[in-house]
Amino acid sequence: MLLTDERVEELLSAFARVRLLVVGDAFLDEYLYGDALRLSPEAPVPVVQIDDAWKVLGGAGNVVRNIVALGGDCEFVGVVGDDETGDAVVSRLSDLGIDTQGTVRVAGRPTTHKTRLVARRQQIVRFDRETRAFLAAPDAERVLTRVAEALGRVAAVVIEDYAKGLLSVEVGRAVMRAAAEAGRPVNVDPKESLEPFPGASLVKPNLAEAAALSGLRVHEVGLEAIGRRLQKLVGGGDVAITQGGSGITIFEGPRPGLYVPTARQEVFDVQGAGDTIIAALSLARQAGASLLEATVIANAAAFVVVGKTGTATADRDEIRASLPAVRAAAVQEEAH
Repeated sequence: MLLTDERVEELLSAFARVRLLVVGDAFLDEYLYGDALRLSPEAPVPVVQIDDAWKVLGGAGNVVRNIVALGGDCEFVGVVGDDETGDAVVSRLSDLGIDTQGTVRVAGRPTTHKTRLVARRQQIVRFDRETRAFLAAPDAERVLTRVAEALGRVAAVVIEDYAKGLLSVEVGRAVMRAAAEAGRPVNVDPKESLEPFPGASLVKPNLAEAAALSGLRVHEVGLEAIGRRLQKLVGGGDVAITQGGSGITIFEGPRPGLYVPTARQEVFDVQGAGDTIIAALSLARQAGASLLEATVIANAAAFVVVGKTGTATADRDEIRASLPAVRAAAVQEEAH
């Protein structure tokens, strides 16, 4: 039997004893909600009457949110600008109980800020304010100092790379070296390159990212070849390739790739689901789960958040509620 109720409770309860360090690009996600009732007389575009607006942590900040929501403990190291958006990111981290000493402020650098305009549950447009410039050497050193200070207080590291200039090859490799010297495994959610992350214990790209990172095309070589290439690129670590609302394919050591499906749902919003998955995988692995067990739990967490609108989180009660359907999908696939 895959993941008995007793085993689920054992693992979920153990989340409270796990402390993780998240390193990555944090930003602010802003949502403007309203209704589009007419076209503008100025241009052929809808006029949206704003009824509601809210702001939440995005990117690596959303990984932090999910770790906390799942009952884990967390530290964060990242960069924000010396601006109002940076203030908002720091304030929201503090609201989660995160020590903000690891948040490096860089004067003159804009904090990444994504604004989405949504009407009738449909995103109309997104505005991004950001820079992708790499950090100057003194700022990179400040980041690495914060990482070194935190490593002794955590069980593992989660790197969330959104390619916003924090994780250059030099900075990424320095984080990897420091974690290796401290004996801390590193789980990576990569965006554009695996070069900064040799020795990663686990990498978790989505399907499109996996193809781009491997330099291979799924329809030409198949997912097995892509997973093996990714393992080779990071030096033999495990790989989890997310596939939207379909589930996750895992590659653990030399074993053949294993597809772990999830339960289907009619309406879903995959925004931020990857952040939820890396948070759940990392907590579960440090709680003692096998990669397969961790993947089923991560599928259950993702099942929760894709049923919500916008950047969302899942808690342990929601995972308990969604696990029967997700577990049944996995068992059915196993039977085939």
